[in-house]
Amino acid sequence: MRITESKKITDFFGCNVFNDGVMQKYMPRETYNELKEVTDLGKPLNKELANKVAKAMKEWAGDMGATHYTHWFQPLTGTTAEKHDSFISIDKSGNTVLEFTGSNLRKGEADASSFPSGGIRATFEARGYTVWDCSSPAFIKKSRNGAGILCIPTAFCSYTGEALDKKTPLLRSMEAINREGVRLLKILGVDAERVTANVGGEQEYFLIDRKVYDQRKDLLYTGRTLFGARPPKGQELDDHYFGTFRPRVAAFMKELDEELWKLGILAKTKHNEVAPAQHELAPVFCTTNIAADQNQLTMEIMKKVADRHGMYCLLHEKPFAGVNGSGKHNNWSMSTNTGLNLLEPGQSPHENAQFLLFLCAVIKAVDEYQDMLRISVASAGNDHRLGAAEAPPAVVSMFLGDELTDVLQAIENDADYDGPERVEMKIGVHTMPRIPKDSTDRNRTSPFAFTGNKFEFRMLGSAQSISGPNVILNTAVAEELCQFADMLEVADDFNAALTRLIKTTVQEHKRIIFNGNGYNDEWLAEAEKRGLYNFKTTPDCVPHYLDRKNVGLFTKHRVFTETEMHARYEIHLENYCKVLNIEALTMLDMVNKEILPAVTGYIKELCDAALTKRSLDAGISSEVETSLAARLSALSASLYKKTGDLNAALMGVKEHPDMEDCAMYYKDRVLVAMQETRAVADELETLTAKKCWPFPTYGDILFSV
Repeated sequence: MRITESKKITDFFGCNVFNDGVMQKYMPRETYNELKEVTDLGKPLNKELANKVAKAMKEWAGDMGATHYTHWFQPLTGTTAEKHDSFISIDKSGNTVLEFTGSNLRKGEADASSFPSGGIRATFEARGYTVWDCSSPAFIKKSRNGAGILCIPTAFCSYTGEALDKKTPLLRSMEAINREGVRLLKILGVDAERVTANVGGEQEYFLIDRKVYDQRKDLLYTGRTLFGARPPKGQELDDHYFGTFRPRVAAFMKELDEELWKLGILAKTKHNEVAPAQHELAPVFCTTNIAADQNQLTMEIMKKVADRHGMYCLLHEKPFAGVNGSGKHNNWSMSTNTGLNLLEPGQSPHENAQFLLFLCAVIKAVDEYQDMLRISVASAGNDHRLGAAEAPPAVVSMFLGDELTDVLQAIENDADYDGPERVEMKIGVHTMPRIPKDSTDRNRTSPFAFTGNKFEFRMLGSAQSISGPNVILNTAVAEELCQFADMLEVADDFNAALTRLIKTTVQEHKRIIFNGNGYNDEWLAEAEKRGLYNFKTTPDCVPHYLDRKNVGLFTKHRVFTETEMHARYEIHLENYCKVLNIEALTMLDMVNKEILPAVTGYIKELCDAALTKRSLDAGISSEVETSLAARLSALSASLYKKTGDLNAALMGVKEHPDMEDCAMYYKDRVLVAMQETRAVADELETLTAKKCWPFPTYGDILFSV
């Protein structure tokens, strides 16, 4: 249904979700209470309860017009997958009935043969299982004609139990941080039954006209432009950022909000981003696995709604060279079931031992596992973005702000901390109030920044699932909480041990803290002195995935088995190689079938014009046509040679059967050949008549909406 202007948000928010209110309506109170114990406290789901829940879910889905159900899961493709089954069945008497039981809800079978497995399963071992994640609410996807599909969020594993998805390790990592967090809080005397990791994922994206999208093979096949000269105007004036929405964009955003709200997604903030045609949507934070589900839904719905408005939504991290790319900021925090934010400093952070302890756990985790955090955001697409003066550098560091940094320095030096004087910002207008200055400040160049009561991990690419980075973050922090608990449990003098632990952690891991400008070359030099990693590309960092300390971390906390880690290592590198291979082949196709024929045709036009002039009068100058034709001919010859070099580089891939070696070859040979090919083609674009150029230019694309 379309939401009318008179309808309040509160009247339809979550209307397509099997949420708390719906459950209370369709379930007996006893069943509802049992399920809440499962979802909130992590108690096991038995068969009897599953049957009761399935009955209520089927009744609700029927009332909502749903005819099918699906186990909605997240394989290692980075997207979602679903197989639709109808509720229709035949009973023993031959009558048509609607059937949906606890077994249908809890477990499903999916053909795992066409999903990445990294060698976990053999080709003939196709069977995979989907298992209900009952902590993430079911929902109904509706088409524009009103047909509905009941979607059940699930995990996906092989028939031998190995995780084949992004959801399973995420749930395991959440259990790890819960287990170790509760344990440490009990030592501190805090009564808590659960510790939950929470996330709010900001989503950046581009909106372009569908017609120009359809005319670009590179956008169709790869999600980014492989060719394109910079337009006369880009983002230089910063006039797009936070600017007024264009009418088509405003209409898109209105419908997008409505669709997300119907699915219970708290879309809160929307605005234009820096680059032309670039925008951002930010939700309210929620439990990590639900946030991951909702972000996948958000990306899917963005594309669907854009299509309805005659546009295309680009989620690639760097769709346009020389133009700001798109990221996805991961706002991460920890809280208890009692509502306590464990990263809330309070009015006196220097006196808040609990906060300082959990803060130190995060500092230690980011420092010790900076390589894994970098790996978690590595991709062929994000490699174009990280390290540029538009996004966080490839070096992982933490921003804490002046106040917290001063607090930690005081602890390190055994000095008293008096706290900063409360400073007011004087705006200079008498009618405006004086505003207390924020002591935390914000540093947009930091990859991992403290922003008041949470950390903002800014290295994620816009097309990425947030599951991977949060698996790493949750597990690494869980490990440090475990180590802290081990030390404090056996302490003779608890207060002394606590003080010593915080001080030692600061001393040993302060190298990861940097409050300055992460874009400066000076910082890269300083980071090297500090011993921080600077992995510029995916092939540089992914091999460290299998370092002994990293394998030990994830196997210890039962987040990954060693087999699952090897599988993900293989998949990560294989995906990188496949992406670059598709891009290179697309580039060759566009040059040979579009660019060279178009330029050759334009050269012929110029030559014909020159000959016509001379035939009319030898005194008529044809210098423009002759010179331009000569220059275009030389560049065309160069482009032809460059494509030959690129093709030869691709042929050389078969000489590198080892996946790690193959990824390095793609980075050092194929990608370099692609860049050289593009440079010549982009110069040709600037000299070729617009009517002859075979596809829309950057100017056509970025200002098409």
